Amino acid sequence: MDHREVRSYWDANADVWTELARAGYDTYRDGFNTPAFFEILPDVTGLSGLDIGCGEGHNTRLLAGQGARVTAFDISSIFICHARELESQQTSGIDYHIASAVELPFADATFDFATAFMSLMDIPETDLVLAEAYRVLKPGGFLQFSITHPCYDTPHRRKLCDKNSLTYAYEVGDYFRRLDGDVIEWLFSAAPPEVREGLPEFRIPRFTRTLSQWLNLLLETGFLLERIAEPYPGDEAVSAHPNIQDAQVVAYFLHVRTRK
Repeated sequence: MDHREVRSYWDANADVWTELARAGYDTYRDGFNTPAFFEILPDVTGLSGLDIGCGEGHNTRLLAGQGARVTAFDISSIFICHARELESQQTSGIDYHIASAVELPFADATFDFATAFMSLMDIPETDLVLAEAYRVLKPGGFLQFSITHPCYDTPHRRKLCDKNSLTYAYEVGDYFRRLDGDVIEWLFSAAPPEVREGLPEFRIPRFTRTLSQWLNLLLETGFLLERIAEPYPGDEAVSAHPNIQDAQVVAYFLHVRTRK
């Protein structure tokens, strides 16, 4: 499976994803993952930034709110349609494009920084994506991205809960078995049954790499590692979004910042 085939899946997911996320059901994102990403983001005021795989633009708009001049793109034309529609109503100065991260339509050394919020692990040609990000960054520019944590988003994963339905552990396995387009189906767990009823589940191809494979790809591309984080929801966040309690048990996400 390549990025062109992946596009068809995200075009099919985009309408329902946008509807549910904008209704507040992407609680792992809103409850701790995105806030933690911005906690470690350097000051981007006045800088030119590229948001890789922007989806419907939620995090892109937050990025623009930090004072950056943001260009954003996604391979799904439907996601970009939703992003542009909201941009026309609530102007943030974001320039949205339909493009693939494997073939960026931008000149060398164009941007001061690049971000990728939970998108890089959904693109099979990871080496080409990192090479393209490196190419369009100015010398000294940074790439900061978030992905599902390679050590815990494994081919085999089973949640273990106590008698009160609280997660106390995860059973993980097949860490070294690489998935290359295996499709999983799910919807945001915070959405109640009456909201989920009648909606098609997301169908998402999975492409797994080990932690060492991710880090070595970055180093081989030429990036210098600058910051690594594993966001964790505090008790206040879990009180607001009880379904994210399981993210207190293992690291769901990995945040990495690199420098060209």
